[in-house]
Amino acid sequence: MPLVSTGPGRGTRSVIMRLATFNLLHGRSPADGVVCPDRLRDAVTGLDADVLALQEVDHAQPRSGLVDQTALAAEALGARDARFEPAVVGTPAESWRPAGPDDAPGAHPTYGVGLVSRHPVVRWHRIPLGTSPAVLPLLVDARRPALVRDEPRVAIAAELAAPAPVGTVVAAHLSFTPGYNVVQLVRLARAVAHLPGPVVILGDLNLPGPVPGTVLRRWRSLAREATFPTERPRVQFDHVLAGAGAPAVRTAYAVPTKVSDHRALVVELEP
Repeated sequence: MPLVSTGPGRGTRSVIMRLATFNLLHGRSPADGVVCPDRLRDAVTGLDADVLALQEVDHAQPRSGLVDQTALAAEALGARDARFEPAVVGTPAESWRPAGPDDAPGAHPTYGVGLVSRHPVVRWHRIPLGTSPAVLPLLVDARRPALVRDEPRVAIAAELAAPAPVGTVVAAHLSFTPGYNVVQLVRLARAVAHLPGPVVILGDLNLPGPVPGTVLRRWRSLAREATFPTERPRVQFDHVLAGAGAPAVRTAYAVPTKVSDHRALVVELEP
């Protein structure tokens, strides 16, 4: 496998790896409230990521056309490996129950996180992160707040085959409950500490700006870009964190798309 990354039909790029994290908002556009698979496909294709972490992902949900959104993203990127991990069975903000390790995607509508990789994955890990007991007022649309019960949170770790530039990539979506998301971040870092390095955590951590770096002092943030809301972003909730030994960053940027209320966060590593 060449160290310089190449995407299908895109030619050679002067980066060793392009990483991205994207909270999908289940593919819904804040502009018109429509969930359109073609819009989601175009958004993912435009990221041209070698590894893509996805949050707020639907699988077989009526509201998103029964699409397997992780598989759609993998197809759009020409990715070799992909995995969806449900956090809940049912539909958020409607009726749901916590998903367990035996809840196979496809049997019921599910919702969770996804991880897509052009690099071969040799081993997958499901990492439960717990559930905050909080019920908090959140904006469920642009007009009105609603009391929302927090969902279970789960992460996916993928060990990549050599000679991938990093050893393990992790997709995570942490709680919106202040304080509990810090507990989950520490729990996640401990859970992946034994995995092959360098380890990179990607996701919507629901922690602003510099906070993840102050919590995990042995990790470094690879990007400082505002990602929320997608129009005139003011805060960074989406992060890429690296453990010891990660390659240097060539550039990092946030990408607005036609889906989601978050911008996608992209990090390009130096060759």
